[in-house]
Amino acid sequence: MSDLHELNAAMTLPECLNHTFSCSCGRTHTAALKAAVVEKDAIGKLPELLKSRGWKNVYLVCDSVTKKIAGDKARELLEVAGMDVCFHVVNHLAYDEGTLGEILIHIKEDRDVVIGVGTGSINDMCRYFSFKMGLPYGIIATAAPMDGFASSISALTVDNLKTTFEVRTPEFIIGDTEILKNAPYSLISAGLGDLMGKFTCLCDWKLSKLINDEYYCETIVEMVDHCVRGVLENADKVKDRNPQVIGDIMEGLVFTGVAMSMIGNSRPASGCEHHISHYFETIFEQKGEKPAPHGHQVGVGTILILRLTERLRKLPQVDFERAREAAKAYDFDKWCKKIEEAYGPAAPGVIEMEKKSQKNETTGRLKRIDKMEESWQTILELLNELPTSREIIHRMSELGAPCFPFQIGVNREMLRNTLLYCKEIRARYTILQMLWDLDLLEELTDQVVEEIDGILDSGAYGNP
Repeated sequence: MSDLHELNAAMTLPECLNHTFSCSCGRTHTAALKAAVVEKDAIGKLPELLKSRGWKNVYLVCDSVTKKIAGDKARELLEVAGMDVCFHVVNHLAYDEGTLGEILIHIKEDRDVVIGVGTGSINDMCRYFSFKMGLPYGIIATAAPMDGFASSISALTVDNLKTTFEVRTPEFIIGDTEILKNAPYSLISAGLGDLMGKFTCLCDWKLSKLINDEYYCETIVEMVDHCVRGVLENADKVKDRNPQVIGDIMEGLVFTGVAMSMIGNSRPASGCEHHISHYFETIFEQKGEKPAPHGHQVGVGTILILRLTERLRKLPQVDFERAREAAKAYDFDKWCKKIEEAYGPAAPGVIEMEKKSQKNETTGRLKRIDKMEESWQTILELLNELPTSREIIHRMSELGAPCFPFQIGVNREMLRNTLLYCKEIRARYTILQMLWDLDLLEELTDQVVEEIDGILDSGAYGNP
């Protein structure tokens, strides 16, 4: 690890890697990622990356699709370089406990490193597996649809519930732009959808700092915001599969993952828009259906959150006394029944999480309501910093990405349940929890659901 550096918002991804930084927030941040090679023919540097770290016994994991895209090539490169490769193609496509067991069964002894070939599911599963095995980990990206490559968490389906686990940042990431540019267009636009979600997640963090006095790092927020806005400036070139722009998207997604590892949690990159995505995934998987790409779900979720905040800002005033009365009337048993209806088999995990976090408990809620009433003008100013739903819809629809729930298979009932109950999937303060605290979540949800119904009936999908 290098000497201490000063963290600043203008730093590029290469400048952040493999360093420890002092910060104006009072903490010392570490960029745990050691290397990120995002360039043309980057996969050719794989043997060099491994040899420089003394690794020669490799566990290479892919699925049937990513095997053809990059898995076979990676295996060939490593074997030509004289390395011992244990090569496994995942057959269990649910990416749950069964997949983890499959990967465990097929590993050979004395491995030095685990390498995943793919994107979200492969990355999450292999990173968790490598962490449990005490082995270093690297990922060869076959597309750039989400920001989880460089994070220190893995989202896995356990006991029918999408669950986040603290693990470890990978040692290296390879993003070969010649591979990335040929990814399905839906996955490329999904990457942009995931980046769009940074606007709402950063707002969540700012609100929690104000309302709950949660730890907050302005420099990290500025870094992520600067990075995302920079990528979006040239987003129109994505349609032409411009390798430079697609490489920039990949770097932006890696950068937000680095920000998560610096903080030690997902605050810089995941908020209520991701909770929407996690709820979608939970319900689709319970029904045996494949959800839309994560980034598309996040893009749709971002637009939904923006529509809710726009409705909130249109209110002539907020009735804080009504909110206090609702807080005092909170009934945990009644809440549990609603969760059982909304989450099905995943309900026990959600209920257990609430028992531990007590985020809906009356005393804490009343305290937050007092703080919100005291700081309401500042809260409105934070919400006014968000882009409009019209802006995001325009950008997403230009790229052919879905903007509305019905475009990714979410019906009216599922949409309503999502907006009302997805906040329970994590013990984290967000815009949705704020609306619930104010006894406005159901009212504004019904307005947005009606609004979305109108858009579906009109067929004007590209027009807000």
